[in-house]
Amino acid sequence: MLAPDALIRPWRTATLVASLVAAVELVLLAGAGVLLLAKPLSHAMQHHAEAAAAAPAAKRIAAAAAATTKVVLPRLTRDETKVFVLNGNGRSGAAAAESSKLQTLGYRVPATGNAKRTDYATTVVMYKAGFRGDALRLARDMKIKVVGPLDGLKPAALKGGQLAVLLGAR
Repeated sequence: MLAPDALIRPWRTATLVASLVAAVELVLLAGAGVLLLAKPLSHAMQHHAEAAAAAPAAKRIAAAAAATTKVVLPRLTRDETKVFVLNGNGRSGAAAAESSKLQTLGYRVPATGNAKRTDYATTVVMYKAGFRGDALRLARDMKIKVVGPLDGLKPAALKGGQLAVLLGAR
């Protein structure tokens, strides 16, 4: 009669050999997959990178073309324009200080307040529908680079104003 170990050893050896063969096959299949997919994937990544690099230039050209073809004029004078100032940078008194600057420039400030968040990175001028020209003039006066329509604010929240300045860290 055979010893119990003699029956187990051939199966253990066969299992280890089969596992080793399967591991080698897996490595070879993975290598073949990389070789087959590498070239199309690298071309796709290169095309995406070129498109992303060219996009800012295309946007600047389109914006410059749009700015030169369509001039938007302010509807109101500075003393008729009401600006609601929101502090979105978390610095105490920032809205009041900006309000004073705006009043010095001739704008009316019906109210100031705090934004829902205090971590805005950039100062933004926002405008109600029809007041884009007034917002562009205010942004130019305040040297603010970002101008857009009301985002997250309802027109009624402007306390009777046409524009809002959301103060960010810059």
